[in-house]
Amino acid sequence: MAELFDEIRINSMTLKNRSVRSATWAGMAEHGGRCSMRLIDLIEKLARGDVGLIITGFAYVMPNGQALTRQLGIYDDAMIPNLIRLTKRVHAANGKIAMQIVHAGVQTVLRVRKDRPAWGPSAIYDSTYQKTPKAMTQREIKETVQAFAHAADRVKRAGFDAVQLHGAHGYLVSQYLSPIRNRRTDKYGGPIENRARFLFEIYRAVRKCVGKDFPVLIKLNAKDFVRGGLNQKDALFVARRLEEMGIDAIEISGGIPAAGDLGPARPKIRTADQEAYFLSLAKKINKQVSIPIILVGGIRSFKTVNHILKTGAADLVSMSRPLIREPDLIKRWKEGDRKKAKCVSCGQCFQAARSPEGLYCMRERLAQTRKILQSKGKAR
Repeated sequence: MAELFDEIRINSMTLKNRSVRSATWAGMAEHGGRCSMRLIDLIEKLARGDVGLIITGFAYVMPNGQALTRQLGIYDDAMIPNLIRLTKRVHAANGKIAMQIVHAGVQTVLRVRKDRPAWGPSAIYDSTYQKTPKAMTQREIKETVQAFAHAADRVKRAGFDAVQLHGAHGYLVSQYLSPIRNRRTDKYGGPIENRARFLFEIYRAVRKCVGKDFPVLIKLNAKDFVRGGLNQKDALFVARRLEEMGIDAIEISGGIPAAGDLGPARPKIRTADQEAYFLSLAKKINKQVSIPIILVGGIRSFKTVNHILKTGAADLVSMSRPLIREPDLIKRWKEGDRKKAKCVSCGQCFQAARSPEGLYCMRERLAQTRKILQSKGKAR
């Protein structure tokens, strides 16, 4: 029976506890996707807060794979110097850090240009992003596979402890896995064995670049939660095959933008029974594979964390929004204050990330402002 503060080894990486900060877009990257000092400061706080493994916000592997403004990039060697500063700061704080790498496919808020088209497995209109992607040629597929591999090589050279592939939430890899997004009739479409070919080729190319001892993880949808999307049976096939190929850990998530309130960041997590909303899916996958399973999705309380770990539903627990409000949450729990996270799942942090300042918890900012005003009032 595992507990939160037990060590765990993932390939060559040893984590001091079983907490993971799930990849979170911060809206703090500089022009062209370079890592900023503000982002380094933000991530260093997580390391000092005793998070076992910090996963950066998704970094795009090609210029036309960018999803959002002020998003990290990893498509060029010019990104490496600032990323080295980041990893050195995290390691100095006794932390471990992975970078998540991604291609957005059609899921981009950026204006599509002739020299930067939105790509997808098939030319299917996306009503959420109001775009129809260009169906990728096999040459473009190979180009993208190599872009992931080169990005992973940069991740390793920048001093990260691991790399995570983003195979969830409706981005390009997820689009290939989904029957409603992938209508191809070549070797990349049809049955799940073909729809997963793109992901498997990416994994092989990444592994060849980084070597057998460098941890390679994936964030994978266990279910899309839309009619006709990726189902659990197909997700199980992908998980088992990736284990056979040598992947080191799988973070279980679910949902795409079209799933609404059944998406990856669900609102109004108030009670224990609303927490860990992908728990049943993780349990089924964990029974089928022997590599570490990381569970994300609505985890808010120490009690829920230890229930997940002690029952063997997952081997690590991953959080995002709670650590935006309390970057020292894990340290607080370790020191004996086991009250649940302050996060109320309001989602206002995503609005903050779109502001010029970047990611922060609006409610925590308001609470701190009130304290200051109250103290000033008492001083009078």
